[in-house]
Amino acid sequence: MLPAQAERPIETSSTHVARHAAILSGQLRSLRSAMFPPSSVKSLRSFTSGEVARVLGVSDGYLRQLSLDGLGPKPVLSSGGRRSYSLAQINDLRTYLARARPKEALHFQPGRRSGDKLQVLAVANFKGGSAKTTTSLYLTQYLALHGFRVLAIDLDPQASLSAMFGYQPEFEIGENETLYGAIRYDASRRSMRDVIRATYFDGVSLVPGNLELMEFEHDTPRAIADGKARGSQMFFRRVAAAIEEVADEFDVVVIDCPPQLGYLTLGALNAATAMVVTIHPQMVDVASMSQFLLMTADLMSVIEDAGGHIDHDFLRYVVTRHDPNDVPEAQIVALLRGLFVNDVLRATAWKSTAIANAGLTKQSLYELDRGSVGRAAYDRALESIDAVNAEIVDLVKRVWGR
Repeated sequence: MLPAQAERPIETSSTHVARHAAILSGQLRSLRSAMFPPSSVKSLRSFTSGEVARVLGVSDGYLRQLSLDGLGPKPVLSSGGRRSYSLAQINDLRTYLARARPKEALHFQPGRRSGDKLQVLAVANFKGGSAKTTTSLYLTQYLALHGFRVLAIDLDPQASLSAMFGYQPEFEIGENETLYGAIRYDASRRSMRDVIRATYFDGVSLVPGNLELMEFEHDTPRAIADGKARGSQMFFRRVAAAIEEVADEFDVVVIDCPPQLGYLTLGALNAATAMVVTIHPQMVDVASMSQFLLMTADLMSVIEDAGGHIDHDFLRYVVTRHDPNDVPEAQIVALLRGLFVNDVLRATAWKSTAIANAGLTKQSLYELDRGSVGRAAYDRALESIDAVNAEIVDLVKRVWGR
């Protein structure tokens, strides 16, 4: 007779899903360790003198002469004599050029001046797949590359933006280390400064996210019922109050909103000085956006009736994952432009295998060498992304009276 086998314990659905989550998390950690050895911490590549020249708006020859004259930061020279700069050195170059060419100081250091209002850009849409996090990531990094001090806030419990900045939320973001820690209602509330992290991308600071953010959605109804969310402590004012604590340290705040119209999103919209709404040019997405706008308008009016003040400097729709050769998509883009006119950005973010391939290693095109994903595809994708971001930066500068 065969020996009796021990009965296998019955696995519930919750433990089954939890086991899969643990397996996947462990595999992601192993993959990250393989991608970014030996410390498993992301770092940013250096930039060629040609890339630096384009970002700064000067000639490559001018940078070469600065290097020969020993002016500005000293670039790294390859064995072939090619010069490269870290992002920190690019920012040092900005400081040097602003002093050496004072009439162009605003060009080299375009951040806030005295009297300029902090710009808080909420990137929103409750339809999944609209490239909201990708838009937030590229906008944040573009701003930093062009000399702005940026705070990125990951308000999505799924924490994709945090992952793109090199954090594995379930392992590396502890209790009370998200924005929830700075906006919660109880005595464990922390200073906003305590939840901000530096990143490998010079000029970008991050408030990371994870599932803890959902606690705010659960706590708020109880706080309202208990009278803890009144006056200046109203739920929709808490995100703005947290940002205000560090307002003097940044030029622009970019908020990656969750894909839902909950209390977190309403707090972000109340804190925002501008809205960027992502839209994938498919009819089902346009129909979904219609519902999003109706619900947003209704909820904004509720906030205003409760004493909130929502007065955005601009609202813009950005067409994402756009195939310019797709006729139905072109028709939808034309429809959007016909309906919303100048509120739709002129540039569109193109659908690109280069962007998708970069995302596989949790990187943006700004972080990759031009040849790593195909030069032609890289150039086309980055041109479209840069054009979108340049329009948004122009709108920010217009608010500042530039």
